[in-house]
Amino acid sequence: MNKRTLGNSRFEVSALGFGCMGLSSGYGPATEHQAALAVIRAAVEQGVTFFDTAEIYGPLTNERLVGEALAPFRSRVKIATKFGFKVGPNGERLDGLDSRPTHIKEVADASLKRLKTDVIDLFYQHRVDPDVPIEDVAGAVKELIAAGKVKHFGLSEAGAKTIRRAHAVQPVTALQSEYSLFWREPESEIMPLLEELGIGFVPFSPLGKGFLTGKIDANTKFDATDFRNVVPRFTPEARKANQAVVDLLTTLASRLKATPAQVALAWLLAQKPWIVPIPGTTKLHRLTENNGGASLVLTPSDLSDINTASDQMTLQGARYPAHLLKLVGR
Repeated sequence: MNKRTLGNSRFEVSALGFGCMGLSSGYGPATEHQAALAVIRAAVEQGVTFFDTAEIYGPLTNERLVGEALAPFRSRVKIATKFGFKVGPNGERLDGLDSRPTHIKEVADASLKRLKTDVIDLFYQHRVDPDVPIEDVAGAVKELIAAGKVKHFGLSEAGAKTIRRAHAVQPVTALQSEYSLFWREPESEIMPLLEELGIGFVPFSPLGKGFLTGKIDANTKFDATDFRNVVPRFTPEARKANQAVVDLLTTLASRLKATPAQVALAWLLAQKPWIVPIPGTTKLHRLTENNGGASLVLTPSDLSDINTASDQMTLQGARYPAHLLKLVGR
């Protein structure tokens, strides 16, 4: 797989990374342990060198899984993890955020142990904490970098002013936020800022939480523990209304002898050379399919067709329920 560099950082990774969250939480029951190990290791064998996790995934269990899976390949891969949510002593998820510098350092030490490594390649603030100045957060990560425990600093779902303030204290290597043909809002303000500052962009949910694969329709039933049950954009009515974007991808995929997912990923990769999407999956055949998107080249005509059609669509439903929308763009 081709490599890409996130911004001006010289942080080089595979053109597609792998989002590990869904192996442990978010989209239904956790994947059986050996099967989850197999998917992560298959990603390495297919050329993926960038793996994304967080202490809150599980909580804690996803980092342990990633650490075990990647231990034999540690010198070949980059691992990103995150701090900022509250987790109880027994791994239970608690309400609220915590980006106090002392807590950031505690999380770093605990994550290093779970990941079976001596350095975190990319350490993101998972959500902006309004109770802690971002300068203090950036300063804490700067100290972790000086101590050799972290290599690069990242932000997730941060707003433009916060990104600029953080970057002034400790250069931000990457912003992770949602971006796809299902959610193009970052194009208006965030992406120009990232280009100005030389910050890479790591889109999560690059396949619209599965919707852009063409395998979900208005009649799809999700597991009771699936996060999409509370997402307004995934109500049956919204799914029916938003089918046009899938139809667009399906038509082009048929012409290119590809799949809708591959076209969606290729479109993202074509937007900027410093974009590295992190699709996730629990299935080996979907992993192979997604990675095929990295080698699909869309012509200027293809991209124009997609953008023209997409610009005419107004997709229905918010991407998060109200209580989670409060945590983004701050």
